[in-house]
Amino acid sequence: MLPAAGLLCGLPLGLPAGAEPLQFALIAKRVDHPFFIQAGEGCAEAAQAQNDTCLLLGAAGLEHFRLQNQVLEQALDRDLDGLALSVTHSQWLAEHALQRAGKTPLITFEADLKPAEQHLRRGYVGLDNLAFGQQLGALAQRFRPQGGKLCVLNGSSRETNYQERLQGIRQRLRGSQAQTEGGEANRLSGENGWSEPNRCPLYRAENPEKALLQLAALLNTSEVDVIISTGSWPIYHADVFRQQLGPLLAELDKKSVRPAIIVAANEPDAAQRALLDDGLVQAYLSLEGREIGRQSYRMLKRLAQGESVPEKVFVDSHPYLPKASTDMSSNP
Repeated sequence: MLPAAGLLCGLPLGLPAGAEPLQFALIAKRVDHPFFIQAGEGCAEAAQAQNDTCLLLGAAGLEHFRLQNQVLEQALDRDLDGLALSVTHSQWLAEHALQRAGKTPLITFEADLKPAEQHLRRGYVGLDNLAFGQQLGALAQRFRPQGGKLCVLNGSSRETNYQERLQGIRQRLRGSQAQTEGGEANRLSGENGWSEPNRCPLYRAENPEKALLQLAALLNTSEVDVIISTGSWPIYHADVFRQQLGPLLAELDKKSVRPAIIVAANEPDAAQRALLDDGLVQAYLSLEGREIGRQSYRMLKRLAQGESVPEKVFVDSHPYLPKASTDMSSNP
């Protein structure tokens, strides 16, 4: 673990001389992940347009709630005009750093506090994670309309956004809007032709290396028809994905047992788009980091000015498909 003094990393944006800006911050789960980098850029750009600043704060490397708690404590000492927090562990943060957040306007973004702790924040900005999961499920139906065996690569079971995405996937494939949780008892077991192997879902995939190992293991078993990653971890390094999984996927194609791979993705770069166009990945669903950053700034600004804000601001996502597949609407 990094020493607390070295945890706080800031990405300020320059301002015109003489300006007296308000200063806000996004508290990320990790500052070196593409989603949070893009969210920080979106927040900083929106803030600059109003002569304010928005910092991206957090620890680098694998996320951990204790590290985030230390970053949050340091941020609260800086007398900022508002904070947006992407929650790693709702109960832990509520029992520690958030106990002293009363005077600083606080919202959540990307991952919300759990219902029992939501009184500690003023609003949430991000995806409607349940609806996002349903969109991922719709993409699975597009590629396997008759159903099949599904395995979901998921993040931490403590984080509300990943659990809600899993819940939404199951709702869409099951054909039921019942408010079930993401636990083992609610796995798909034949509804509409969909089922989940006993080993699935796979958790703690947020390490890119581990995500690729999990993917390779699934592909080698040939027991799944669709793989959905609720985060962008497998394609974090597109060249490594291509190198490690490309030959295996080609062999599965020859045997006609190649599963469809669907990934929740940040704004894809050229190498990640090439994975789509070359058929190594079948679809991405956008995480909209920049827009979430922009909307987070706007909510924080309104709070700093004493204005009311909605409890939740949802940002729409859209799919990315290969160039040859341009007939899908934004709500599959």
